[in-house]
Amino acid sequence: MLGQMLQFVLDPRNKFGQELLTTVELSVIPIVLAVLIGIPLGFAVARQPIAAFLATNVSGLARAIPTIAFLAILLPLLGQVGFVPSVIALTLLGIPPILLNTVAGIRSLDPATLDAARGMGMTRWQVLTWIQVPLVLPVIMAGVRSAAVQIVATSTLAALVGGGGLGDFVLGGIALGAAGTLELTVGAVSIAALALLVEVSLAYVQRLVTPAGLRTREQDATPRPRDAAPEIAARREEVAA
Repeated sequence: MLGQMLQFVLDPRNKFGQELLTTVELSVIPIVLAVLIGIPLGFAVARQPIAAFLATNVSGLARAIPTIAFLAILLPLLGQVGFVPSVIALTLLGIPPILLNTVAGIRSLDPATLDAARGMGMTRWQVLTWIQVPLVLPVIMAGVRSAAVQIVATSTLAALVGGGGLGDFVLGGIALGAAGTLELTVGAVSIAALALLVEVSLAYVQRLVTPAGLRTREQDATPRPRDAAPEIAARREEVAA
């Protein structure tokens, strides 16, 4: 099966490289747009209770709406099919996780930390760039990571409206039935591999942007079997006595 899949990928008639490139475009552009919209919006509403409440609830509601529904709504509004409606729908899919994590991260900051920074004479811009952003960035990256994986995994739906990409192989394989098993498998495995690559890559980036102090705190909070050994030995001595 692997040999047949490799032959399918290498066969120029199947245009695997072109479809892969289209999927990458369908993923990267919405991710970038979602970041550019979600993060500034999160910072703007986080300290305003009513705005934060509305943003989080609307975002939560949007996450419950299937992407195919977004596509169905956008098609008559835009009057076209293809790449653009797919990008808009995937962008709308990616904004809620980023916005929710940005708001949650900012609202979780200790006010005493910010007051101490202001007491040291830091300007508002310095507090934002030196204190808030470094502390909130790991939480925001978690939202970006979640949004990116969702966008990549959902990009196959773009094929339903002529957006192209690896979803063409999935739909083509389904249409052919048993004869399209190979095409369907190539499309599904490729999308899964791409989503896994994005997950692993952004997990590494998330660790890189986490301040060393927070990483140390997380490691110290992680229970270790060898740390419990002295306590277990002491309990055994008490029982033996």
